[in-house]
Amino acid sequence: MDQTPHRTDAASATGFRYYPYVMAAFVAILLLSNLIGAAKPSYVTLPGGTEWSFGAGVLFFPISYIIGDVLTEVYGYARARRVIWTGFAALAFMAFMAWVVVALPPAEGWDGQEAYEKVFGNTWRIVVASMTAFWVGEFANSFVMAKMKVWTTGKHLWTRTIGSTVVGQGLDSLIFYPLAFYGLAGWPPELLWQVVLSQWLIKTGWEALLTPVTYAVVGWLKRREGVDVFDEDTDFSPFAKAR
Repeated sequence: MDQTPHRTDAASATGFRYYPYVMAAFVAILLLSNLIGAAKPSYVTLPGGTEWSFGAGVLFFPISYIIGDVLTEVYGYARARRVIWTGFAALAFMAFMAWVVVALPPAEGWDGQEAYEKVFGNTWRIVVASMTAFWVGEFANSFVMAKMKVWTTGKHLWTRTIGSTVVGQGLDSLIFYPLAFYGLAGWPPELLWQVVLSQWLIKTGWEALLTPVTYAVVGWLKRREGVDVFDEDTDFSPFAKAR
């Protein structure tokens, strides 16, 4: 059986074998990054003793963008769009259930309510900021990735993985931290903008560092699926229905 990928338009690419698994990985990383590290600022000590702050979620949240790049590169914008909306719905459901569980009265004798609220009791401001930043950043990332693939005729994958990350992750960081934390105690403006810049640089650095992994995964999926999708006639509206 010939497993060489062939150029395919977005409308004719159907019956993908590994697409559901890539979607599941994307949603899992997205939810975990929002649960574990989104609201915690940490720091590293630079030469000279200066402390440089960054958001702890940056350690693995960029993996969701790498998976997003793989989705768009292999399966096209329309199917990446479906995954982004799935992730958005999962975030909304997680936020709602966290609110419900935190609001439930604790059983008599249980003393973990305060700690539970600190971990899972995000304010609606943080929830709205997270969901807005995710939605804008992911769609921008996928759009740039798909457009650059057409412009480069499928060559130089690294230029579009890094280029799309610069745009998508930049918007994500620029939207999330000011919306979520601006004006709050413990988040002076200088810390806030330092974290925004740190997130953008570290996320882009992650993308560049993992470029060989992205190449390997994209190549393997294209060979196994037997396609190479180009979004030449795709409707890029986030609200368009998949054909």
